Amino acid sequence: MLDQLRGRLMVSCQPVTGGAMDRPEIVAAMAKAALDGGAAGLRIEGIANLRAVRTLTDAPIIGLVKRDLADSPVRITPFAQDVADLAAAGADIIAVDATDRDRPETVAALFEAVRATGRLAMADCATAEEGRRAAAAGAALLGSTMSGYTGAEAPQDGPDLDLVTALATCGLPAIAEGRYHRPEEAALAIRAGAHAVVVGSAITRIEHVTGWFAEAVRRAGGAA
Repeated sequence: MLDQLRGRLMVSCQPVTGGAMDRPEIVAAMAKAALDGGAAGLRIEGIANLRAVRTLTDAPIIGLVKRDLADSPVRITPFAQDVADLAAAGADIIAVDATDRDRPETVAALFEAVRATGRLAMADCATAEEGRRAAAAGAALLGSTMSGYTGAEAPQDGPDLDLVTALATCGLPAIAEGRYHRPEEAALAIRAGAHAVVVGSAITRIEHVTGWFAEAVRRAGGAA
């Protein structure tokens, strides 16, 4: 499966929560369109969405659950039960927040839960040190997903190519993700050492892309 993803694009089909596209059947349609366009795999959030997508394809899927917890800033797959649910719904790879923050269950325990399901654990990281620790704890892939979300040093605009390069030295496939808004940025990630690139908002969040264009037009109109 990892060979199938080498040097390829994966698309994150995560609509704006509560938005017009936030329905499992629409997420599944997004996923099918992404695969038709050349994506080799998908990143899908939520059990209902994952089930809907899994019925349409056998392409590799990174699954995750997002939760807003009162006592922890960790949102991505914080519980072992989430891991079990994602595996049952059809995820091939299960993404886990691997950042160094207070959490309800340890990263190592979550990786062990992933291994128990026979799936691969993806560590969503914000720093190279988190990637090194995740590799030692049993992750199978390292993602730059959390760059810019934890207060650690990160680019203000654009993707964190330095983090991708650093993660690629940890001995595991590095998955570039986060703020890839243009095709040429995705190509740079591969050249920086990424095994694959995940693109989300620029492809599947119509509200965000519309906002980029609307703001550019508004500024141009104001300047005139």
